[in-house]
Amino acid sequence: MLIKNDFEVSESIDAVWRFFDNIPQVAACLPGAELTDNVGDDKYIGKVLIKMGPVKLQFAGSAQIKERNEAAKRIVVDAAGADEKGRAQASLLLTATLVSTPRGTKVQISQDLQLSGAAAQYGRGLIADVTSVLMNDFATNMQNRLSAIARGLSPDLVVSARPASGLAIGLRATRMALARVFSRFFLPYQPKTN
Repeated sequence: MLIKNDFEVSESIDAVWRFFDNIPQVAACLPGAELTDNVGDDKYIGKVLIKMGPVKLQFAGSAQIKERNEAAKRIVVDAAGADEKGRAQASLLLTATLVSTPRGTKVQISQDLQLSGAAAQYGRGLIADVTSVLMNDFATNMQNRLSAIARGLSPDLVVSARPASGLAIGLRATRMALARVFSRFFLPYQPKTN
């Protein structure tokens, strides 16, 4: 399933590109993510913990940077993992593209996500909503770290992202789903014109 998100940060495209060059910094912004090893050649081992309601999935796997195109300001990451209890598997091809804006930098994220097992039982809408919530948190955490760097502070002083909380994610994703449903029912009636 293809999921697209974008967000804007206030720093220049060059500052954001340098930030994306530091994979441990990027991982520290993603709720529930933990890098456990850098095995070289742009390949990393890590874990991602996601709680959705009563379901808790902890994926262990690897991620490798497949493309780092400075001219196009694009980075492509190929990641795969399995739930540590063997209940689910996931693979992800993530493309992040940076675009300069008058106020800073727009980060465009495209995720080709494949799920199997317990994680696949959730509908596309819920998975897209949960992904959107996680991307919003990622954007906030990234902005905080970039701001610390711009002020000359060590980004390590900024608190890393907390684990992805099932209740908080569930409530925010539910709110997004309800907003979609209500917008369908409460849009003004538009009669057809011939």
